[in-house]
Amino acid sequence: MHSHSACRCGHDHAPHQHGCSRSVKRPVIHKITAISTVSAEAPCDGDNSCRPEDAADDEDDRRAGLLRYSWLIRGMDCPSCARKVENAVRQTGRVDSARVIFSSEKLVVNAHSDVREDVEKAVARAGFQLQRSDTSDAAKSAQPAPTFWQDNRRLILLCILMVISWLLDLLNPAIGQVAFIITTLTGVLPIALSALRLMRSGSPFTIETLMTVAAVGALFIGAMAEAAMVLLLFMLGERLESFAASRARKGVTALMALKPDQAVRIQGSRRENVQASALRPGDRIEVAAGARLPADARLISPLASFDESALTGESIPVERQQGELIAAGCLSVDRLVQLEVTSEPGKSAIDRILHLIEEAEERRAPIERFLERFSRVYTPGIMALALVVAVLPPLLMSTEWQPWIYKGLTLLLIGCPCALVISTPAAITSGLAAATRRGALIKGGAALESLGSIRTIAFDKTGTLTEGKPRVTAVQPFAEQDEAWLLSTAAAIEKGSSHPLAQAIVAAAAERQLPLPTATLQRALAGRGVEGIVSDRLLSISAPSKVDARQLDAHRAAVEALESAGNTVVILHDTQQLFGLIALRDTLREDAITTLAELKAMGIQSVMLTGDNPRAAAAIAGELSIDYRASLLPEDKVAAVSALNQRQPVAMVGDGINDAPAMKAATMGIAMGSGSDVALETADAALTHNRLSGLVTMIGLSRATHANIRQNITIALGLKAVFLLTTLLGITGLWLAVLADSGATALVTANALRLLRKP
Repeated sequence: MHSHSACRCGHDHAPHQHGCSRSVKRPVIHKITAISTVSAEAPCDGDNSCRPEDAADDEDDRRAGLLRYSWLIRGMDCPSCARKVENAVRQTGRVDSARVIFSSEKLVVNAHSDVREDVEKAVARAGFQLQRSDTSDAAKSAQPAPTFWQDNRRLILLCILMVISWLLDLLNPAIGQVAFIITTLTGVLPIALSALRLMRSGSPFTIETLMTVAAVGALFIGAMAEAAMVLLLFMLGERLESFAASRARKGVTALMALKPDQAVRIQGSRRENVQASALRPGDRIEVAAGARLPADARLISPLASFDESALTGESIPVERQQGELIAAGCLSVDRLVQLEVTSEPGKSAIDRILHLIEEAEERRAPIERFLERFSRVYTPGIMALALVVAVLPPLLMSTEWQPWIYKGLTLLLIGCPCALVISTPAAITSGLAAATRRGALIKGGAALESLGSIRTIAFDKTGTLTEGKPRVTAVQPFAEQDEAWLLSTAAAIEKGSSHPLAQAIVAAAAERQLPLPTATLQRALAGRGVEGIVSDRLLSISAPSKVDARQLDAHRAAVEALESAGNTVVILHDTQQLFGLIALRDTLREDAITTLAELKAMGIQSVMLTGDNPRAAAAIAGELSIDYRASLLPEDKVAAVSALNQRQPVAMVGDGINDAPAMKAATMGIAMGSGSDVALETADAALTHNRLSGLVTMIGLSRATHANIRQNITIALGLKAVFLLTTLLGITGLWLAVLADSGATALVTANALRLLRKP
């Protein structure tokens, strides 16, 4: 029905027909449903560790005869560690694919057979620890977090040995040199073993290899103190990287911690404490004041306030009515409440957002992918260049070997790619975490990079620029019937439909307490409207453009006047006559005008694409002061977006099923958090708090991230260039070379973390 009334699925609807976006009472985060999980059909040997990560991938895997396994990883300090783990797993030769999700520290492997033991052994040989992600919550909580001493004992031990060696060197230089050798060997041994493990697991050119060669080489040329200092500074840099990585992951781990492990389940008059993973849809649970929901649930208690800030960014508690859906992780503010669980284990709002974050990490920015490929060539190239510097001058010019070997070792340390490699992922991870914290979910570095280039944003109207909650503004009968008959008859035909206009008509009839006649055989008329039999008469509800023009002539002025005022008009009629019209109007979102003004100030143009009639669209566009295209079918929206995209990068913002093709055609697709599942799956980003102001946040963060990446690359390459020149001139040595690398790594990491604090 309502073929020109912004039906967001692009089709006409009969009552009870599903597929169109629902009317939304308030933004509710439970609608974030990126990809619903389905049960695995793979044998799991009784422990279920081969659980699926998402339905789409799982379906493809089943068709290919693949099993999926996942683990939690411990011991990763930076994104380059993720690549080392992937290389180690691929070396087993039995896996079809392996990927590490750095933000949630997860390894996911697809294989044709059970490869868990092989994978765990391969990763252990590479120096990392795995824990099967099917381990129970109790088992996870039983594993204590590493203590400060466990995390830093090697660094502390090396610091103590360095102080002792320095004091001995002051008292007796000969003994001091021996002490420095012992300190160096103590420090280099675990690094050398790690380098050897990584070589065997398929990663020969790593920072561990460079440090081992540099430290051992320094010992051979007699630079004992410098060799020890190189290792100390390297370990300090590693700890800084680890700290930065944990800060970048903090937003994800905080989200994971929102969902409690335990729940109080009510069975009859009995209450029992159960694991949250044991809850199933239909279970009745009790949540105390100050506690969080363990699953998505429907409120049974008459009224309660919930703090949803951790999920939506909205700081003010929201009052929920009986029957409303509440997302997992929300906090009951003021009272003990009872709820009915609605989500399966692993499918709550938090689980789905986490899945989207994990999925986003696969979509790395082009510059990040380039730098990763570059580093694979860069590191062996630097090693070759260092060898040339150390060997060729003495051979060709008959100079002393020691100074040139020293310069070669220094060059080896200067050329370490750590700062360069981490410069982009550190900034992107911080940018994505900052956006998520503000209720804007961006699916990966590629999407974050694309956002910064957007110059035009196309908006759907209903549910995007407007609230998606239209109200009946006028009921005008044409024949002998009165308003009550017209509204009640239309409501009877519309009853059960999920379309916002249909629900508005039914709600208006309910407000007037009108009894509804019986309607039967309701059905959609593609492109024309909806019909049903009421009192033995076949009646239809259509847009004005779909009724007989000659019949409409007598009422055209009234229709045009209502449409010019921003109303959407539908007409009740049969094959012989028109019985009357019903006008409905949606309200603009509170932040629509200010958001569009802020976007304009950022140099971004806005245009509205709607299936509504031109006069109603013109009224809304006039209030917003933007351009518009009206009476668009889904394919028309695609054509409009494609035409805009040819001129400059375009983002499409929508919430309905019919917006998905246009979102796919745009440079960026952005979904409203309350939108349809299809729109959320298609989109490159989502406004989880359902506020348009999130667009300004996303684009601002994208531009800030771009600037941050440029700064980081300048810092990393600039310091290397300066110290490369000073090394070849004999001005600087090994100590400053390590400081150039560790210092650059610390600087780019600290610079990236500034994005987390960006207002």
